[in-house]
Amino acid sequence: MKKILIILYLVVQNSLVFANSVDTVKIARWGSQFLTNQYFLELEDPNHTLTINDVVHNNSFHSVTSTLPFLKYSKSVTWLKFALKNNTDKLYIPITIGRSIIDEFDLYYEEPQSNRLIHLSSIDPQFNLNFSAQTITFINVPLLPGSSKTVFIRVKSNVSAIVPVEIHSADQFVEEIDIGNITNGAVMGIFFIMALYNLMLFIVVNDRSYLYYVFYIVSLGISQALILGYGNTMFLNDRTILNSYIFPISRVFFGYSILLFVGEFLQLKENLKKYHNLYLLLYVMYTLPLIAVLLHLPSIAYLLTTISAFIISITLLFIGFYLYIKGYKPAKFFMVGWGLSLLAILLSVARSKGFIPYSHVTANIAIYAAIIELILFSVALADKINFYRHQKDESQFASLKIAKENERLITEQNIFLENKVKERTQELIETNQNLSVTIENLKSAQFHLIETEKMASLGQLTAGVAHEINNPINFVSANIAPLRLDFNELFSLLNKYDEAVTNPGKPELLDLALKYKQKIDPDFVRNEIRSLLDGIEDGANRTSEIVQSLRTFSRMDELVLKPANINTAILNTLILLRSSIPYYIEVKPVLDKLEPLNCYSGKINQVLVNLINNSIQAIKAKEHHQAESIVIATRDENDHIIIEITDTGIGMTNETRQRIFEPFFTTKDVGDGTGLGLSIVFGIIEKHQGTIDVQSTPGEGSTFTVTLPKDLK
Repeated sequence: MKKILIILYLVVQNSLVFANSVDTVKIARWGSQFLTNQYFLELEDPNHTLTINDVVHNNSFHSVTSTLPFLKYSKSVTWLKFALKNNTDKLYIPITIGRSIIDEFDLYYEEPQSNRLIHLSSIDPQFNLNFSAQTITFINVPLLPGSSKTVFIRVKSNVSAIVPVEIHSADQFVEEIDIGNITNGAVMGIFFIMALYNLMLFIVVNDRSYLYYVFYIVSLGISQALILGYGNTMFLNDRTILNSYIFPISRVFFGYSILLFVGEFLQLKENLKKYHNLYLLLYVMYTLPLIAVLLHLPSIAYLLTTISAFIISITLLFIGFYLYIKGYKPAKFFMVGWGLSLLAILLSVARSKGFIPYSHVTANIAIYAAIIELILFSVALADKINFYRHQKDESQFASLKIAKENERLITEQNIFLENKVKERTQELIETNQNLSVTIENLKSAQFHLIETEKMASLGQLTAGVAHEINNPINFVSANIAPLRLDFNELFSLLNKYDEAVTNPGKPELLDLALKYKQKIDPDFVRNEIRSLLDGIEDGANRTSEIVQSLRTFSRMDELVLKPANINTAILNTLILLRSSIPYYIEVKPVLDKLEPLNCYSGKINQVLVNLINNSIQAIKAKEHHQAESIVIATRDENDHIIIEITDTGIGMTNETRQRIFEPFFTTKDVGDGTGLGLSIVFGIIEKHQGTIDVQSTPGEGSTFTVTLPKDLK
């Protein structure tokens, strides 16, 4: 009994290790890559109570579905675990966190010689790098060239967002820092020049729109400077003040500057007299996150800021569109610039929530949009001055234009009437000339329509054959990769033995070969190769049977009856369709003990594939998925067996249920199905002297019941 318990424990341990296995991050010279879910495991610490000693041997690390690490409000502290290998010639590997609002970024690893846990923090002085201003959050991990180690990262933040952890080679990191400093300097230079230029215009023109625009540029520049990391140099040792107070307050004042500038630029007091008080409520929306900051609620402040920015952006875009429709032309450039800003906000939020992939382009989308927005708003201000100038000129020449317009209308009307007479005359002539040609075209069209219908039917039949033959071909193809892997392992074992034989003076080579033999388990590999070859042979045989399945309708099938295990056929079919079953569908085989059934085994497999695949497609067609399942049950009766396949798909109406076995009848879109699948299933079951029944309720699912006799001869 103890041996059985030990074996069960080892099986469970191995399955857990396999379930949480991840790849090693390998960094080559001049290389860098993001830490994706292919490489790390995650452990949440919502109560902030775990220490590194609690984490190192913690079995609660798990894989995640998001590509990059994602911090939620409910898990503001997260631990990441991954393996890192240094394939460069440097003694360290830099690890950075991109432009996210991170309060704490710590790294731990175990010293191989002393088994001592080493702690590195992003606020500690970093070696081999001399920066005048640390605008990027990074940690240098000491790692000898060619060696590997397991690394633990602790990340803390009050903001729900993607955490882009990026691992670099030392050379690539230094080059990216240099390029980033130049780019960031250029961006901040653009903000400074735009602010100075518009301040000079305010002094010259004396229009308050320029003064509010300068306030907007300065607020936007401060916000972007914090995003670019310039605040890190001021709060290097404690970023709580920066992230919990400075950052959200800067966003609030940026919102105020937007409302001030838009209110003055679009002249909302004059153009929206009835609704101007409602516009003032937008200031209240941006005051709510400020109150949250003062109450020491940074998470709520960030959430309210995001909601306020989205609502205000939509509102301002609607106001601009409304004024432009009313004829206020300066709103034209504002709509373009603000529409771009709204798009940047949506993309930034989608990126931070993981809806779109994180990259260097999407990380900087707000900055790119801000620069273009500044240019468009500057053009809008210049256009506003031209607009007022044109209004004055137009008022002076209004009378002259009205007189010329009347003269032009009379002239155009005369020309229009003359052209209409000519057009009507020409149309009558062309109609008489083309009448005979039209009759001939109708005859030709009738002939081509008949041919087109024939080709359409042939195309549907061909598509059905292709659909049916694709399943066993995929089954054969799926066995090739593991078969190649098994052969490679055996070839590697032979090479190691060959090396040991050719070098008898090196007994360690023979030890290595024996260890490798124990690792790969040749008996297991041999059995797996036989199984895979049997699978390939079975797939080839099924392909041949599928090609002959079209003869079902003409009753020319001459395949041989032979005993087959229906339960085994069901399990094999599930293996065949496993890659096409989405994660949200649970397949539940409930199989009774059955004696081998005398049948056309290839045909029965085809029936199972079609019915199960139809159930999968019926569930996929639903708009929302919740607790989806396919139950496959078998029952042994006195003189027959029953196979029931029940799904939670979209179901069928009575009209559809009565026609599903008709050839070429399908409810799918054009190109998605030919309607041959269930008609072939019906023909196969009829050939087995069995029956098939369908029960279905729209919106709830369907049940296909297949009855097959045991005494088929």
